[in-house]
Amino acid sequence: MPPFVGHLRGAVQIVIDPRRSATAGQAVAAGGWHLQPAPGTDLALALGMVHAAVTDGWLEKSYVDTRTSGFDDMWRLAASWWPERAERVTGVAAADIRTVVSLLACADRAYLLTARGIEQHASGTDTVQAFINLALALGLPGRAGSGFGTLTGQGNGQGGREHGQKADQLPGYRKLTDPAARAHVAGVWGVDPDSLPGPGRSAYELLDALGTPEGPQSLLVFGSNIAVSAPNVGHIRERLAALRLLVVADVVLSETAAMADVVFPVAQFAEEEGTLTNLEGRVLRRRRALPPPDGVRTDLEVLSGLARHLGQPADRFPADPREVFEELRAASAGGPADYAGITYERLDAAERTGGLHWPCPTVDHPGTPRLFLDRFAHPDGLARFVPVEAVGPAEPVDRTFPLYATTGRLLEHYQSGAQTRRVAELMDTTGEQFVDVHPPTPPNGPGWPTER
Repeated sequence: MPPFVGHLRGAVQIVIDPRRSATAGQAVAAGGWHLQPAPGTDLALALGMVHAAVTDGWLEKSYVDTRTSGFDDMWRLAASWWPERAERVTGVAAADIRTVVSLLACADRAYLLTARGIEQHASGTDTVQAFINLALALGLPGRAGSGFGTLTGQGNGQGGREHGQKADQLPGYRKLTDPAARAHVAGVWGVDPDSLPGPGRSAYELLDALGTPEGPQSLLVFGSNIAVSAPNVGHIRERLAALRLLVVADVVLSETAAMADVVFPVAQFAEEEGTLTNLEGRVLRRRRALPPPDGVRTDLEVLSGLARHLGQPADRFPADPREVFEELRAASAGGPADYAGITYERLDAAERTGGLHWPCPTVDHPGTPRLFLDRFAHPDGLARFVPVEAVGPAEPVDRTFPLYATTGRLLEHYQSGAQTRRVAELMDTTGEQFVDVHPPTPPNGPGWPTER
């Protein structure tokens, strides 16, 4: 994320990554830190950091006492993860763990940001929770210039998550199992609340069920190269091939599109209008820079046309971005991510003052640049410490498999490379996929099998 990283210059950066990435190199060159845990041990490192925060005197006790609950239950597990134990598991020096925690605690402004690296593990949810526990122990959420956040891999990943991207959500971060939320959104859509489905499968469960008797027989994919990026990709390709109908809407003929029965060429980002929501909950207007080529539809036009062919009223699935945003305002009203008070006109006017942040419940509301200033999103207004325990990597090394393998992204290529692999200059810089092996790795060293 080069534009984002550019804003970090001048700050003390602490990067946690098993790989010596360009981001880690930049942090160290600027006087920051690179903590390099063994793959799959991020949770043990987080628990060691929580332990250091408490035992080294960095716990914001007044914040913990007045703004949170559950600390004692969390600490019963974290208390056994003193930094020296974390060092034995992760390889990160206990002294470095303590120093980094002290830097976070003493900084006027400190942010903890997690991303795909720690999330996409068997214990990814617990790992994120452990870092949230650390942020709470240091009193960061709600403090000016400080807090916790999750980086997304796509430009509007935040906005998508807020408004129903997951199979258990309704717009505005509402839960699909909440009767009041179902009634509100059904009222906006003009349908019976009982007609709304229950929570669906997770993303991988859905892909795993494709083409099976109990799973979907048809799939419409927008701009996702599943045939390359999915976990267990060989199996998922078999599931895609088993579908009766695969339709792909994309700007390029990706590997997934090449498998499809029907391909819709659709507009790219600069040819569409809409909104983007960033990490801070700041809603931004995105304007069309140029029209798409003749015959190329926007994503909304594809969905609107399909809906009409399936017998839906013409006005139920509008193709105009502004009309869709007005529906989103109504559907999200009263929810945690409330956009009701955000209009295109207000977004245009706010460009000079830094945009509008949700929740923004009314058109005269100033927006909420800083969440959790006074309360958290629980009935009692308190944040929750959640006890978690490190269980180690799902697949530890042994004599038969003595090396960890981990993946990482490249500056020159985006996601599966469906677009960037078509750019000659980028391919010349970093071409085909490759494997990095540390130079001192012996072919038959200690722990290695004698026969290969």
